[in-house]
Amino acid sequence: MIAAAPEFSTHQTHFAGLAIAPLAEQFGTPLYLYDAELIRQRIADLTAFDVVRYAQKACSSLAILDRVRRAGAVVDAVSAGEIRRALAAGFTAHGETPGIVYTADIFDRESLDLVVEHAIHVNCGSPDMIDQLGDRRPGANVTLRINPGFGHGHSQKTNTGGEQSKHGIWHEQVDECLLRADRYGVTVTGIHMHIGSGTDLEHLSQVCQAMERTVATVGRTVTTISSGGGLPVPYKSDESFIDIEQYYRLWDDSRKRIEQQVGHSVRLEIEPGRYLVAESGALVAEVRAVKKMGTNRFFLLDAGFNDLARPAMYGSHHPIALCPRDGSETTRPDVDAIVGGPLCESGDIFTQAEGGFVCSRKLPLARVGDFLVLGNAGAYGFAMSSNYNSKTRAAEVLIEAGQAKLIRSRETFDDLIRGEQIPD
Repeated sequence: MIAAAPEFSTHQTHFAGLAIAPLAEQFGTPLYLYDAELIRQRIADLTAFDVVRYAQKACSSLAILDRVRRAGAVVDAVSAGEIRRALAAGFTAHGETPGIVYTADIFDRESLDLVVEHAIHVNCGSPDMIDQLGDRRPGANVTLRINPGFGHGHSQKTNTGGEQSKHGIWHEQVDECLLRADRYGVTVTGIHMHIGSGTDLEHLSQVCQAMERTVATVGRTVTTISSGGGLPVPYKSDESFIDIEQYYRLWDDSRKRIEQQVGHSVRLEIEPGRYLVAESGALVAEVRAVKKMGTNRFFLLDAGFNDLARPAMYGSHHPIALCPRDGSETTRPDVDAIVGGPLCESGDIFTQAEGGFVCSRKLPLARVGDFLVLGNAGAYGFAMSSNYNSKTRAAEVLIEAGQAKLIRSRETFDDLIRGEQIPD
């Protein structure tokens, strides 16, 4: 069953049941808000899978990780810092289903040290990783992340398969990887395949076939297969969710054929990132200028691509809504507006298409002091934020059971220059 596409309103005064304007006054702007209940709902959507493994790169704040863990999901880490975050949020590396899996295309020295120290399961994205792990931890079990030779994504920059992608082990190198593993007594117990974000069911069937071919090569040691992530979420009213039931059926049918191949049960994992958190998050920013440039009208905010990089990086569309400063429901006339930020960059525009083409939106007429709400900003929002132009990063607030809980304080100038020195 496909969930109905959401209706994105251009006028919004509440978020997760709380009034937005008082939250902006209390915590300041730019401000990230998260709906805890929606994260739990998205995890529950995927309970048919044996394991829901959250790709924490989408949003790795400790409180979000904690709520994901409490909801029964485990976690994927792609760096030493993400390993440390997972441990700090209460995940453990132990158990039949590893609470933490390190997935990457390399080991930097710190990540290898942590993987060895905490006996963390590794999803190897390069053949060299097998040698490096085997030398330090002979006899380990590993997963191979396979690049099947094709990919898919909502943007070329999110396509993680095919010859142009750096990700994964090329599908023709599986035998070589098995030979490398044998040298160190390393056992390949899992196969992981992820071809990019925005996966559709046609491509998914090709991924399932590639998974079955790979397992046939590896053999009976395989006990886990991972469908990867990339589950899409709607960012526009004409977009819809993927059919989760059909998605699961395709993978479950593939899993059953694999179980016949290997002669034992096989665990089926899914690795969602943005599916769990994108809709839960919103970036609230204050309108600081409204101006005309020729025939164009600009709403300029106190948030920029240092706060939400996806539009500038990918040309991504985010729903945008006006929240009047007084919180009123009074309607205003719609106008064509370009929404931008404060940065000293022409690309600091939230309403643009891939390739940097500036677009306008039909939005209610904003005034200085009003707030704009950029929706579906929970995934790759704060996680990709930066201090460009010496901007401090936003505060984060979790809305849970009708309460607003500060989960990250706004950065200060002292935070910004910590670690810097002026030498004699």
